[in-house]
Amino acid sequence: MNRAAAWHEANTAFLEQLVAALRAHLVALADAASPSAELRWPQPEAMQPLPALLLLRDTFGLSGFETAVLALCAAHELDTGIGKLCARAGGDPLRPWPSFGLALHAFSPGTWEAVGAAGPLRAWQLIAVERRPGEPLALAALRVDDRILDFIKGLNRIDERLALLAGEPPPASGEPPDGGGAGAIMHRLWSDRATPSATLLFGADAALRLAVAAGAATASGRRLYRLEAESLPTAAAEFDQFARLWNREAVLLPLVLLIDESGLDDGPHAALTRRFVSRLEFPVVLSADRPTARSAEALLTIQVTQLGADAQQASWAAALGPARAALAHRLAGAFDFSPAAIARIAGAAPAAAADPEGAAVWQSCVASVRPRLDALAQRIEPGAGWDDLVLPTDQLAMLRQIVDQVWQRRRVYDEWGYAARMTRGLGITALFTGESGTGKTMAAEVLAAELALNLYRIDLSAVVSKYIGETEKNLRQLFDAAEHGGAVLLFDEADALFGKRSEVKDSHDRYANIEVNYLLQRIESFSGLAILATNLKAALDSAFLRRMRFVVRFPHPGPAEREAMWRRAFPPGVPVEQLQFQQLGRINLTGGHIAAAALNAAFLAAAEDQAGDRKVGMRHVLRAARAELVKLNRPIAEADLVVAPAAVPARAAA
Repeated sequence: MNRAAAWHEANTAFLEQLVAALRAHLVALADAASPSAELRWPQPEAMQPLPALLLLRDTFGLSGFETAVLALCAAHELDTGIGKLCARAGGDPLRPWPSFGLALHAFSPGTWEAVGAAGPLRAWQLIAVERRPGEPLALAALRVDDRILDFIKGLNRIDERLALLAGEPPPASGEPPDGGGAGAIMHRLWSDRATPSATLLFGADAALRLAVAAGAATASGRRLYRLEAESLPTAAAEFDQFARLWNREAVLLPLVLLIDESGLDDGPHAALTRRFVSRLEFPVVLSADRPTARSAEALLTIQVTQLGADAQQASWAAALGPARAALAHRLAGAFDFSPAAIARIAGAAPAAAADPEGAAVWQSCVASVRPRLDALAQRIEPGAGWDDLVLPTDQLAMLRQIVDQVWQRRRVYDEWGYAARMTRGLGITALFTGESGTGKTMAAEVLAAELALNLYRIDLSAVVSKYIGETEKNLRQLFDAAEHGGAVLLFDEADALFGKRSEVKDSHDRYANIEVNYLLQRIESFSGLAILATNLKAALDSAFLRRMRFVVRFPHPGPAEREAMWRRAFPPGVPVEQLQFQQLGRINLTGGHIAAAALNAAFLAAAEDQAGDRKVGMRHVLRAARAELVKLNRPIAEADLVVAPAAVPARAAA
């Protein structure tokens, strides 16, 4: 029999002897008006540790009388016959329960101070008083708390009322992260102080903050429980009860409570959380994306930093195996994951033989960052490739250079030492300028497809808010979510968000400039690929232009480029009759409008197709092109919109 099982057996034997002793004591009390004998406590026979009831006595500083009251309440739950004996001993058959009046009569020396709300029995909620309206306190029924009864029986598990709101994270595999020294600081605090002060743990990755706190708690011999700040009760009585239960739980079960404030500003919930923390007398961690002014003033603030690229590569290499060292290097340069996330993704990855290039692992990484961004931006599935782009040679070369910089940033920044010299601007930013339809969005799709990353178009209606501070909050959430990698951010119509700062004439101008200043800071500190697309380059603030790594101008296409676009405008499955692409190239449309005209021409042909043999011909295409010119209010050259007699077979021309 192991030591734990032996203790449980001895504890059970002690309780059986105690219940028997209480029964005998109550019988003696019922048979005599004033019993001369005191309660005969069973001897624990040098148990180590002591029986659970005596551990409670020592832990909460209970007197002999208070210990006897607690023992009587526990015996009432363990033995159904105790109630009848309580009624006999108290001389009232209608009160078959323990009470303070009975205890003061049965156990000597009894003290009335132990009955009060400030006494340890009630202050620590070891027992509950079930008092009827108008009933004297001395006659009210006493019940041992369920959590305390479990402890007395040898079951030390968290109170169910707390477990409903707070969860214990699963144990992490491997070495717990230190978060740039944050874990070591907390371990030292919790080990050196009898009553450690509350700490504020902040950083962009909530999962990493949780893992760091859990590792420090385990190293300190404590268990970590996580509680959402929104779960805190707001009613005064419930709030007080909740704090008391947590303080008691920390005595019974050494623990650390992590209160997650992710996404909360310094508002009512934050004030309630600070008030709750001030009531607690054990290690508490507030976990937040960033420190607020009030929290930083009241709490010890510790920042959690992500693992460096080298440490992440080591985690990937350990999880994937030595045969996939190149893949580990590539993943560490593209994504920013905690060790727990790396272990989870690698654990579900197929074997190297089934996935030699690591495509499945890469896609798992890309998919794992989507939930953070899907609620903040619109994800675009890239449907274009390099062959779909019709651009001058210089622009194509610049786009390929962007791809090369994304692939090689790990080598240049970390291995060649530029990251140590540069404190900002480690991300890659590009500005795409040109009129509507010249291919800016398509170019972003091509880059995302080439890099095998998610493409997110920022919806300005979901970001910009008329309420002061809300725009910055939305942008912060967006950039924080994108910092994990795996995404290309496309700010379409960027001039609406990155416009020039204006002279401050009123409060609206001041707050508008604050938004622009915040964007300047985040664009510069963002570590991923951000693309700004605009039709109005002149409307952008010059400070943004200075921070752009690349500026790619998408020119208005000439006749040769337009002819090439028309040749690519119809998918292979479209039945095309005969098209004169040279003539179509003379029509003054950009690539986006050419694609729209080609689609409309297909619908025109389909609507006329009664026998099933109608094909898209020049008259359909010219009619659709005319509609695009009218829509754009551009001059119409009638000579270019008349079907010429000679035609080139569509497939041969293509």
